[in-house]
Amino acid sequence: MQNDIKFIEGGVCAPQGFTANGMLCHIKASRTKNDTALIYSEVPCNAAGVFTQNRVKAESVKLTQKHLADGKAQALIAISGNANCCTGAQGAENALRMAKAAANQLNIKPEDVIVYSTGVIGAQLDVTKVENNAETLAKGLSREGNKEARIAIMTTDTQFKECAVEFTVGGKLCRMGTMCKGSGMIHINMGTMLSVITTDCAISSEMLSKALHESILGTYNCVSVDGDTSTNDSLTILANGKAGNAEITAAGADYDAFLAALNKMNTVMAKKIAADGEGASRLVECNVKGAATIEAARGLAKEIICSSLVKAAMFGSDANFGRFLCAMGYSGIPFDPDKTSIWFTSRPDAKRYFENYDDFEVHGEESVQVYKDGVPTNFDEDLAKKIMSREAVEILVQCHDGDAEGTAWGCDLTYDYVKINGDYRT
Repeated sequence: MQNDIKFIEGGVCAPQGFTANGMLCHIKASRTKNDTALIYSEVPCNAAGVFTQNRVKAESVKLTQKHLADGKAQALIAISGNANCCTGAQGAENALRMAKAAANQLNIKPEDVIVYSTGVIGAQLDVTKVENNAETLAKGLSREGNKEARIAIMTTDTQFKECAVEFTVGGKLCRMGTMCKGSGMIHINMGTMLSVITTDCAISSEMLSKALHESILGTYNCVSVDGDTSTNDSLTILANGKAGNAEITAAGADYDAFLAALNKMNTVMAKKIAADGEGASRLVECNVKGAATIEAARGLAKEIICSSLVKAAMFGSDANFGRFLCAMGYSGIPFDPDKTSIWFTSRPDAKRYFENYDDFEVHGEESVQVYKDGVPTNFDEDLAKKIMSREAVEILVQCHDGDAEGTAWGCDLTYDYVKINGDYRT
């Protein structure tokens, strides 16, 4: 089934019936690139979403949760530069006015508009900047508009993040596209980012929600940059059914094909986020094999990539494997340290994660084992440092507690992370 999934261009505009646009509305005075995005389906969509688990939620999150209660949506408007969070009743009104501004131009109901916001927390949004540009934004919608929209949602991201795939359901060719942003305030408590997925596959709202919740467990929920769960995390999916397949309403072969495509695409996006972590100099992928359960494997991998000491060791290209074992040990997940082995393996340069999707499956040629069955090895320190100095490094942990595997993605912790966040607001 995985072999039937093909990467294509177009991002959120790859599926039939979707258009997008992005423009600069000067949400943040210092901004010089697009900061407002609009995505539109020519027909109403079944929709679903997953949102931040932070108790402090942005007004855009609260409003979108209400709007998706009926499982329907037709458009999405997003801004960067202002999180519209911790802004009270005025912030709630501003979020609604964003939805109304888009709806009025698209001749749809405000309740069918998803609202995203990202940026500084605790600052009131001048929503007139969105309202005054809504007409221009809507008139500029096009099948090429993904190129403008993908820029508009970026904050500290250094690379735009998008992907699209083609797959078959019920004999019909379907497409799925996505764009997301995420660089800082990234933690594995849902995915901590903004992401929207579009598809022309016909699938019910209930099955969309099921697929989304299943997919994030091994993709977006396995990413961490800095351990901070954002207040604005939103992941939504819109399905307009224009591919013409029989609507997916239950589990089965068609649902499995849809889920496989969703997983493939979300895995790519998870890696893109980790590779572009704030201040990061290298992508870190941790694979745990031989765990008792999938949950245990993922849990151990997550604990490793979340450790500040591990992240610091990765920054210094220091094969200090004791820090990895320490993180596993305080995870609370049972494993036998005396039957555990650890390797470091070079991966393709991180920049390729933004240029060639096929490279996601390629392993590097250099590998060094630093720990074997509970005992340190007499490894080559120079080789280990060389491997760990690559822009992308795999940590492979082999347990002997079962046959389950799990993966998590993160990055190193650099001086630049502190510089970026030391004066983020000012």
